[in-house]
Amino acid sequence: MLVQDRVGPKSPKQTQIRSLPTHHHPGRLTEPKNLDFSTWVEALEKIEFPKVNWNSITPIIDKGSPYANFRTERWIIVSVSDYASDSLRKLVKIKGWQVLAIGNSKTPSDWSLKGAIFLSLEEQAKLGFRVVDFLPYDSYVRKTVGYLFAIQHGAKKIFDADDRGEVIDGDLGKHFDVELVGENARQETIMQYSHENPNRTVVNPYIHFGQRSVWPRGLPLENVGEIEHEEFYTEIFGGKQFIQQGISNGLPDVDSVFYFTRKSGLEAFDIRFDEHAPKVALPQGMMVPVNSFNTLYHSSAFWALMLPVSISSMASDVLRGYWSQRMLWEIGGYVVVYPPTVHRFDRIEAYPFSEEKDLHINVGRLTKFLVSWRSGKHRLFEKILELSFAMAEEGFWTEKDLKFTAAWLQDLLAVGYQQPRLMSLELDRPRATIGHGDRKEFVPQKLPSVHLGVEETGTVTTEIGNLIRWRKNFGNVVLIMFCNSPVERTALEWRLLYGRIFKTVVILAGQKNQDLAVEQGQLEQIYRHLPKIFDLYSSAEGFLFLQDNTILNYWNLLESDRTKLWIPNKVSDSWVTVSTKDSDWFSKQGTMVKKVVDSMPAHFQVNYKETVSSDQSLTVCSSEVFYIPRNFVADFVDLVNLVGDLDIHHKILLDLIGSIFKSILATI
Repeated sequence: MLVQDRVGPKSPKQTQIRSLPTHHHPGRLTEPKNLDFSTWVEALEKIEFPKVNWNSITPIIDKGSPYANFRTERWIIVSVSDYASDSLRKLVKIKGWQVLAIGNSKTPSDWSLKGAIFLSLEEQAKLGFRVVDFLPYDSYVRKTVGYLFAIQHGAKKIFDADDRGEVIDGDLGKHFDVELVGENARQETIMQYSHENPNRTVVNPYIHFGQRSVWPRGLPLENVGEIEHEEFYTEIFGGKQFIQQGISNGLPDVDSVFYFTRKSGLEAFDIRFDEHAPKVALPQGMMVPVNSFNTLYHSSAFWALMLPVSISSMASDVLRGYWSQRMLWEIGGYVVVYPPTVHRFDRIEAYPFSEEKDLHINVGRLTKFLVSWRSGKHRLFEKILELSFAMAEEGFWTEKDLKFTAAWLQDLLAVGYQQPRLMSLELDRPRATIGHGDRKEFVPQKLPSVHLGVEETGTVTTEIGNLIRWRKNFGNVVLIMFCNSPVERTALEWRLLYGRIFKTVVILAGQKNQDLAVEQGQLEQIYRHLPKIFDLYSSAEGFLFLQDNTILNYWNLLESDRTKLWIPNKVSDSWVTVSTKDSDWFSKQGTMVKKVVDSMPAHFQVNYKETVSSDQSLTVCSSEVFYIPRNFVADFVDLVNLVGDLDIHHKILLDLIGSIFKSILATI
């Protein structure tokens, strides 16, 4: 399944480039930068902050298109790559809404649909928008042009949609709050997630609507295991739900990890959510994934419609959603999630995991970064540009998106958009105590779902309960795995197996694979790679290493002491003593070990020599699993530094570790 037309940017044929009446932008067709954990820690080139004269933006007026004098307040914007679908034909019939279809290089040249406005590539280039120079030719992110066109022609509400979803009952007003003020507005309070836990930065809204084992695309995989339902909420007054995210029945917005692990056969997904569950708002400091095919934007949040261009297309709308939620707090606005608003049909074409790598690798870090980010600017657009600059510096997107943001903001002003006024940010204020009378109880339903290809039953409920217990025990432990087998077949499987239990899963292999976020490493000296991982996850409680030919029964580790080193079995079973005279290899290893031991601090030497029976012997650890607690990371790094360039095998080094730290060595 391609959500909308989500394919990575590809170079169009030369004939296509020549036929487009626009200026070529250097780097427009370059592949999106891979943002895996090794690249974002590298030093970035200096990024220049764009200079924008906000007081001298020349207006852009539509004088040449057939719709120059057309004005309406309600727009539905879709991207089209093929002839009009049945779902799109139904969208056109929704009363009171104007459909705007945005073409790309794959759209048929004779595309047309009665009742819809269609903008081809050529027509988009004639509109005079700055953003056109940054947009790939063959991507759904060209909807950015459509947003500007709609605003230029009187838009007050924009429904961001695709051509695969059908609005339930054909009435957007039945599901969304289309009017926020006036006599047609619903004067009611809105249930809101509780803000009692300040460390909770992202939630899975599907649980609130009855599906505990389904998660939306863009939810950090480390949060997938948080499946306990809400019991208590608070309430807010309506009127500022400027971004309204709808839930999709049928095929909801799920990622490839969910899609390919929950299929028991070739049948289509038809997942249903609780249509009677109340809509729910997100307080400041808490976020939710937002997509580009079932979301209603009010004019106060039109600036939030910009789709990034330097990241993979499957990540673009999700990163936009998190970026915009952070800025929404600056104007006192809310994201509110609504019960099912559309039905999307599961018609699979492709679902590339590689296109989602920016999500699975970066999104957890992004949410934490956004919650902690602050700005001293006094106008919204200045804050937006400053945040985009900070995100480029942090590697969440590239300098291209920083320049794109500057172009987008200028285009908004040029088409007559008025930036909203700032409101006081509540993040830095002491959180109000939630009293007993402020708590609103709502217990979500438990609707039938899919769990690893089977119908959800009582057995699955028990598994979920176990999952919670395991996550509480190992949720702050980093799992480091070395793959001996081809990573294309195993990396995703291991992340699925262990990713919901541990803080994160770091995979090393003989060859780097950027698409699967697999880093290069050598098993024989695997310890050389660990200090970098220790630094990367400085808040982790400990680090567990294993190879891919080992299945870890983590449910047997619940009583383990995570302040000690772990090895499997008993020490006597895992350590084997050999003579250095047995082979040249053992002799060379013994010589290098003696050199390291001689350079050790006195207490390390004493511990080691107490366990060594003879200078002519060497102990080899056969363990393929070991655990290093946080309190011994510094000692481990010191030992690795002592080894330096010596080619000591990791099984020999494990003996050194076990001998030095024998007093805190445990077995599992």
